[in-house]
Amino acid sequence: MARAADRGPRTATSLDLASAQDVFRLRRGAQRAAAALGLEHQDQVRLATALSELGRDRLGCGPGTVSFRSESGEQPTLVVTLEWGRGLEPTVETLQLVSRLVVIEYEPHEKHGLVTIRQPLPANHLTATEMDERLARSLGRAGPATEADFLRAQTRDLIATLEETRAQREELLRLNEELEETNQGVLALYSELTKELETTNIGVLALHSELDEKSRLLREASEAKTRFWTNISHELRAPINSVVALARLLMDPGSEPVSPEQRRQITLIEASGQTVLSLVSDLLDVVKAESGLLDVHRAPVDLRLLVTQLSATFEGTYGAKGVPLVTPDLKDLPTVITDEKLLTHVLRNLMSNACKFTDEGEVRLDVGISGERSSPSLRVTITDTGVGIPAAELGRVFEEFYQVRGPHQSGHAGTGLGLPYARTLTELLGGTLELTSTAGVGTRVEVLVPVDGPHGRGEETGGGAQ
Repeated sequence: MARAADRGPRTATSLDLASAQDVFRLRRGAQRAAAALGLEHQDQVRLATALSELGRDRLGCGPGTVSFRSESGEQPTLVVTLEWGRGLEPTVETLQLVSRLVVIEYEPHEKHGLVTIRQPLPANHLTATEMDERLARSLGRAGPATEADFLRAQTRDLIATLEETRAQREELLRLNEELEETNQGVLALYSELTKELETTNIGVLALHSELDEKSRLLREASEAKTRFWTNISHELRAPINSVVALARLLMDPGSEPVSPEQRRQITLIEASGQTVLSLVSDLLDVVKAESGLLDVHRAPVDLRLLVTQLSATFEGTYGAKGVPLVTPDLKDLPTVITDEKLLTHVLRNLMSNACKFTDEGEVRLDVGISGERSSPSLRVTITDTGVGIPAAELGRVFEEFYQVRGPHQSGHAGTGLGLPYARTLTELLGGTLELTSTAGVGTRVEVLVPVDGPHGRGEETGGGAQ
């Protein structure tokens, strides 16, 4: 019969275990207790079967007690403890069978034995006391049971289990059919994607082939352009040199006298020849730079001498315009290691532009060293107060042969090669060239070139007097 436990941990209800009828009652009570705490039917049957098997195995081992209690918390648990007096251990077969149904803890002892079953419960909001009250009510209704009742109960459980198994099997078959349909859809999608990928790959390969062909054609065109400009430059240079030389011979004091008009015309011929010769030289230099035929030869460069030569050249060429050329203080300029020829070409092109497009104000040349001693850079800034460049044209001034259009530049002839050539040489020296300009205000060009060698005070210098 059911009675309150008088020893051990808190217990909701205990059942005596001394006869086969007690085993029948235990099975029925365990199933009702499990149902009262919300376990599914299959779990009810597993728990009841496990306890009845343990109870039957313990018959003949002295009086025993089966205690039921609950534990609340994040995982509510039903704890069933089966305890008997003698120290005979359960058979291995029984323990293996029960272990397949529930999780057990077996503690053998010389004087008594103890088996504990911990059955997890569905989540609920009940306290341990409330669950114990449900256990007590369900176990109190167990009542007497006979073997016939036991067999009927087992038959009902078996029928219910078979029905659940059949329902699960039908559900499994339905899920398998759905899975098969899904697999067929996945295979069809995979096949379609594979075909699309193959088509895409074919297109990509064709595109790569076309790009390779285009690259080859562009390379051949570039090489043809280089050969053409090189040949045409050389072909033009010889006759132009002859024209200039003959013009100078005609104006030589030792030649036959010419009239003033003839001298003026010969002077125009020489000037035009010099202009064409300069254009051809610029064109040939640009072609060499683009084709990689220019080599960098680093050597010590005396910046004082370089600035003096540039100043003398442009004051002689543009001095008549009355626009002062402001240069840095020569004593502040150090000697650095770079390619003097390429650097001179860069600065000459930039200063030529500044002087050419400046009719009033000034042209300023600032030279200094910036950066750390371990990696110094030569910083050259050329600023003018000339016509400037409209904002819409700034993006194209570095295109070869492009010249800014507009009435503000009328009378300033050129080829459109100066800035592209200067930037190409600057990059060849490992540096950068940046240009900013405002129409009607002026232009500022900054050249930054890495150099080696001593640099005076180790800090940027610049400015200076005219």
